[in-house]
Amino acid sequence: MTGNILLSISVRRSKDIFSSAGQFRVNYPATMKKLLAFLALAGIAQIAAAADAKGSTTTAENKVANCIGCHGIPGYKASFPEVYQVPMLGGQSAKYIENALNAYKKGERKHPTMRGIAASLSDQDIADVAAYYAQQK
Repeated sequence: MTGNILLSISVRRSKDIFSSAGQFRVNYPATMKKLLAFLALAGIAQIAAAADAKGSTTTAENKVANCIGCHGIPGYKASFPEVYQVPMLGGQSAKYIENALNAYKKGERKHPTMRGIAASLSDQDIADVAAYYAQQK
């Protein structure tokens, strides 16, 4: 059985749905207002948590195991999906690494392995990994 949820929203049509100025106005039931307020607050809380994520090099040591297999080998060339030189991460700026991992997570960067790894990372994980590699020289 899948975990699909169906959310049904009904809006009553009434003559006051359009104001005299022609603006669209909907009278939501009280439960819908509460749901919308909750979703808005949850979104704001998630944005605030992402903004507060500060990287920790000590907690990152357990999180970089996936990275070391490719990015920890000097001169390593990956062969999937095509042969290319794997970049070294040590010494890169934390902001660059965070931006790259978030781009993979969102699908803006297309490498399938990196996309899968980045999708499994939380905002705190990304900040920790970025701090870890930024402090290396």
